Amino acid sequence: MAKQQYKSAWFCSNCGNESAKWEGRCTACGEWNTMVEERVPTSKAASQGKRGTLKLSAGDISRPQKVSEIITSQEERITLPSAELNRVLGGGLVTGSMVLVGGEPGIGKSTLVLQNILSIRKRTVLYVSGEESAMQLKMRADRIGRLSENCYIVTETSLDNIFTHIDNIQPGLVVIDSIQTIADDALESSAGSVSQVRECAARLLAYAKQSNVPIILIGHITKEGSIAGPKVLEHIVDAVLRFEGDSHQMFRILRAVKNRFGSTSELGIYEMCQRGLREVTNPGEVLLGTGNEDLSGTAIGLTMEGLRPFLIEVQALVSSAAYGTPQRSVTGFDSKRMNMLLAVLEKRVGFKLAQKDVFLNLAGGIKVNDPALDLAVISAILSSNVDMVIPRSICLTGEVGLSGEIRPVTRLEQRLLEAEKLGMQTIIIPKNNLKGIDTSKRKINIIEVARVDEAFRTLFS
Repeated sequence: MAKQQYKSAWFCSNCGNESAKWEGRCTACGEWNTMVEERVPTSKAASQGKRGTLKLSAGDISRPQKVSEIITSQEERITLPSAELNRVLGGGLVTGSMVLVGGEPGIGKSTLVLQNILSIRKRTVLYVSGEESAMQLKMRADRIGRLSENCYIVTETSLDNIFTHIDNIQPGLVVIDSIQTIADDALESSAGSVSQVRECAARLLAYAKQSNVPIILIGHITKEGSIAGPKVLEHIVDAVLRFEGDSHQMFRILRAVKNRFGSTSELGIYEMCQRGLREVTNPGEVLLGTGNEDLSGTAIGLTMEGLRPFLIEVQALVSSAAYGTPQRSVTGFDSKRMNMLLAVLEKRVGFKLAQKDVFLNLAGGIKVNDPALDLAVISAILSSNVDMVIPRSICLTGEVGLSGEIRPVTRLEQRLLEAEKLGMQTIIIPKNNLKGIDTSKRKINIIEVARVDEAFRTLFS
């Protein structure tokens, strides 16, 4: 048997582009110093005829069709036990799709996936672990308190052996934990390299599309927070889910970075408990804090992620700068947007904060990008500056413009329902934002404001 010949090639760790020599800048994505050297076979014969690759006969070759001739049908979805996960996926796991779940080490990625597949009764599940032993997974299953006769666990890192197990078991769902530990024996490079991740993901995707079996991949992230491996990995899969949160805090946030079958605006909230992850169906109750004492520097904001409204406590602390340069510290909110709001306070309202330290925090460790939280942010900052309390029975929503006006927000009716459900007595909203909304049955007091100074007179008069 002839010995396999190898050659050196350079791959971009960001996009996976291949080059015959080292280059300082990738010609495909433009990133600097991302080229890594790997050894690849000189012949492509080793990669032909592998299991998991699509083989098309002459009758299977697609032909061009008119848009009007294409027959559409509703995609079949697998409803998972976790309603929060179904929400982020867009209604469930689509058959034949490949979903990538990424997050920091120890955040709970494997726990999230394992406790869901252990509750599936109508499908056979194959869980492939390249990081943990079968005994470790059994201990985690015992801690979660869910045992299943339909879930098979195998510890394997060879892609060819994984396809052998798939042929023997014929599962209805496959989980790979993690994709960075799987290696194709035809490639000499180590597991987790650019070529290995790209090749393994491509073969798994071909199997998923051919067999109509969904695949869930668990992946690592880099220190910058992006999915580890080449960027082409995110392009290959159908959905990319990010599991976020501080490992020292109890709350976890599940976001969809990419989703071909649903919205990327949805959000799932979990709480880490001793028996696994618990769904937080009403995030407003846990994000408002437990303190009953009225203190300055806090305001209740009404924000929205996707189709879900919830209340969140905004905390601010303004103090005289102890050193020459004032500090600006932000947690859970865009720091550049906070600087813009501080400029609005100084220019349009007349409060001088240039020589003061400003610290801002969103309770619960959640990150919010909704501009409707602007009014609550500047109200909390001003409350701390003048040392006046905003009653906890008042919530605020509204986007702040550069001229100091309060701009309308979207889905106001859903926000009003959430505030009333959680017992808020008063809500401050942008003026002319109630067009087409029936408020006759609302028990909550609605106050409309047009400018920032008008909102402050309402709060502190």
